[in-house]
Amino acid sequence: MGHLGGSFLLIALLILLHIRGAASHSLPACNQQLEFTCSDGSCLSKLKLCDGHTDCADGSDEHHCGHSRCGKDEFTCRSRRCISSKLFCNGVDDCGDGSDEDSCHSCTPGSFSCGPGEACLPRNKLCDGWDDCKDGRDEARGLCGSVQASPQKSSACAASEFQCGDGACIRHAWRCDHSPDCADGSDEENCDISNQDECQENNGGCSHYCLDQPIGFLCRCPDNMKLVEDSRCEEVDECLERDICDQLCVHRNDSLTCECQEGYHMDPLTKECKAEGREAQLVFSSSKGIQVKNLINKEYSIFVPHSPGHGPIAVLASTHNVYWAERGRGSIYRMSVAENAKEAVLMLKVQSSVSGLAVDWIHQLLYWTNVEAGSLNVAPLDGSFQRQLITGLNKPSAVAVDPLQGFLFLAQCGSAPVIERVTQDGRTKLPLVTSLIRQPVALSLDLPRRLLYWFDQGMRSISRIDLEGRHRKTVVESNGYLDRLFGLAVFEGSLYWGDEATHSICRANKHNGKNLQVMMSNITVSGGLVIAHDAQNAVEHFEVCLKLKSQRSKL
Repeated sequence: MGHLGGSFLLIALLILLHIRGAASHSLPACNQQLEFTCSDGSCLSKLKLCDGHTDCADGSDEHHCGHSRCGKDEFTCRSRRCISSKLFCNGVDDCGDGSDEDSCHSCTPGSFSCGPGEACLPRNKLCDGWDDCKDGRDEARGLCGSVQASPQKSSACAASEFQCGDGACIRHAWRCDHSPDCADGSDEENCDISNQDECQENNGGCSHYCLDQPIGFLCRCPDNMKLVEDSRCEEVDECLERDICDQLCVHRNDSLTCECQEGYHMDPLTKECKAEGREAQLVFSSSKGIQVKNLINKEYSIFVPHSPGHGPIAVLASTHNVYWAERGRGSIYRMSVAENAKEAVLMLKVQSSVSGLAVDWIHQLLYWTNVEAGSLNVAPLDGSFQRQLITGLNKPSAVAVDPLQGFLFLAQCGSAPVIERVTQDGRTKLPLVTSLIRQPVALSLDLPRRLLYWFDQGMRSISRIDLEGRHRKTVVESNGYLDRLFGLAVFEGSLYWGDEATHSICRANKHNGKNLQVMMSNITVSGGLVIAHDAQNAVEHFEVCLKLKSQRSKL
């Protein structure tokens, strides 16, 4: 029996080794340029190496992270990515986090300095329509005067600007900063005159205090204000500056109290505002169809498998209806995730491709942007008719709607990228973001806090601003999951977005971008992303509906 038992054990061992060997041979070979091979043979994007999260089943992607994994002819970025050493200090953010340009202070004759401690730009980046320097000096009118139409010499410069010898206008703060910004270099002339006081003329362009310096001057603000755009002071909003509250910040008796909007309750431990009612759902479109993930119990389902196309998406939470458009085509579809629909309903056939969608849940309207037509369009949710609301837009990329206040928010990423606030009749516009912006491709509103979030593809960042264009803040910067964003949503205390480059859906703190979490991976050919919950479609003030009830009839 002992001999037979040993024989059986030997046979079982050989069978096990054969099965494991066959399994390992069945795994496809990893792409050595783009992927890392885990110890168990599975493949992982190199973007996820040494990112502090265990992605390989055996944790091998987080081993040996204390040493550089880059070759001798490569530069190690702050994010641990590897780039060619030839790209170091070339004036271009090749790392994506700026670390390959951080320490480059002296520029070569063939490059342009953005200022002390900032990157050097190749000359072909100057006057190309994009603000590559943080303060936009590479697109200054004075510098670009010889590239664009020659400016007429005039006295049309604002009080906060310096007039170049050729009549062009630049910021006063760029005067005598050891980097020519005027095409004729006149902003760096006569800078050695120690008794020159720029504050004597128009207060140096400062809105409040002007402080003369041995060379140049500085604008200063009162204690309760902060300096923006080098010359203008705005009041400090302690609630926004410090992100004290998750939603409402109430001033009472010289103190601040945090409260939650109706439809939410405050978690006694975290002090976060949690939505009441049914559980929130993450809804996104991809090549597999319209997919829904419950944010609480993590249940996952697919509606309308192999749905036609995948592109921008919007949701009407009260009816469980999802609206989405085919990417690059002119069709908008509708379906209900509550009825487990098997087929999508073609709602509208529109001209050219749809780049953004938004639902007005009060007036039952659907808004969308058309890239080729350069227009913002509107239709009732029953699709009975459609019309162009605004035309002449420059590559409109995204739209969001606040029906409580009667505002639309539009992003354009053409030659002059901008984010604007527009009344719902399309008549009145207010630019919110015009500087330090390259390619805004996604918008999302945090209505309880009256904030607008946007993703800038060119800057690889998620930023926010209040609905009057104040209190701008960058929340998330390039972190390996912001290369090609396909959707942006704000819900409770978190930001949600998808990244096509890493095929993932992520979540982070909406105030500071911390606590990054990869919620889903291996998302194939992603389209759009939204959060569905009744609290997001609440009607706070009935009088708002009465005030705006004629909006639809006007359309």
